[in-house]
Amino acid sequence: MSWFGRAAASVPALESDPGADVTPQELERFRADTPAVAHGRIHLNNAGAGLMPRPVIAAIQQHLEREVQLGGYEAADAQQEQLAASYEAVAALVGARARNIAMVENATVAFAQALSAFDPVPGDVIITSNNDYVSNQLMYLSLARRTGVRIVRAGDLPEGGVDPESVRACIARERPALVAITWVPTNSGLIQPVADIGRICRAAEVPFLVDACQAVGQLPVDVGVLGCDFLAATARKFLRGPRGAGFLFVSDRMLEAERAPRFIDMRAADWVAPDDYRLAADARRFENWEFAYALVLGLGEAARYALGADVVGCGEAARALAVHARARLAELPGVRVLDRGPELCAIVTAEIAGVDAGRVVERLREQAINTSATFRGYALIDMDAKQAASAVRISPHYYNTRREVDIAVFAIEEFCPGG
Repeated sequence: MSWFGRAAASVPALESDPGADVTPQELERFRADTPAVAHGRIHLNNAGAGLMPRPVIAAIQQHLEREVQLGGYEAADAQQEQLAASYEAVAALVGARARNIAMVENATVAFAQALSAFDPVPGDVIITSNNDYVSNQLMYLSLARRTGVRIVRAGDLPEGGVDPESVRACIARERPALVAITWVPTNSGLIQPVADIGRICRAAEVPFLVDACQAVGQLPVDVGVLGCDFLAATARKFLRGPRGAGFLFVSDRMLEAERAPRFIDMRAADWVAPDDYRLAADARRFENWEFAYALVLGLGEAARYALGADVVGCGEAARALAVHARARLAELPGVRVLDRGPELCAIVTAEIAGVDAGRVVERLREQAINTSATFRGYALIDMDAKQAASAVRISPHYYNTRREVDIAVFAIEEFCPGG
């Protein structure tokens, strides 16, 4: 019998096994809206890409059909009202106005666009954390190599995650051009205290950039509470939108200061004289003129779906499943759960002694169980501190069940000593 078959036979079905704050009736509806679930796949890789619900799929497919029937430009022109509604939905999701939202390809592009709105000179300082996302860390290092800026990483709390008081001290000492923090690192369940850092940045009048790639869709987001000037996010993870779409929030303060990305195009500005241009008044100055309209419509639908499902309750359900996964994994011989921090989210990372996590993920996928792996090179500082080379990453969401988590843990047990 396959691992999946043995696991499914060994794990009892539960009459009511959603996480907290999702009723059995809601769970049934969410799962019915998720086609892959109906085909028996256990998807615990929402930190990679969540499964799109049917309304998101329909929005994308319908627009692609319009492009087939009408032509690309003509289809977009015919959907201007719906496209505007996508901006409104995304804005509502993060507590903003549509004028403060730019549609981009992904969170990394959003983050890079925001970063390029600053013109660093040798000696300028960017304050960040030890747990910032690998692509962001590489951007910082590239800027340091190219422009001579200094990268200062604030210290961590004893229990894990960046220490807001260390950020405060770094700001007072360094007078940085920018503070940039990843809210939820990709390599662990850590939730960093970005609202506390936002208050510190506001008091010091220092621009604040938040990478919310793993937060949007599993945590409530209010840019006013966060006090951020920029917030970068993707559609494809816990928001359950399509791959290839993301967005950037830009504060009124940054717009009024005429912050704009280094390279702009005809979406961002009007060419008003041979040697002059005028920036767009809103956040669309951070967009490129050409993007995938079907995906923008899908992103808007994903935002509406998340709002209708209740981000707070669904996020609590996902985190409850993560707590269950950590407890089950901790029982396995040779397994070390790596998540640290005063507050943890729906991302679970576990090292299996002597086993490459990539091999585990590959074998689980053969059994219709989707997980992912994180490696030292993805989070060098954090993984070295934990003395880990790789880890299996399990990231449940509100449409998953405890039984699915148990089946995945049962399959992972095969790699443990004596398994």
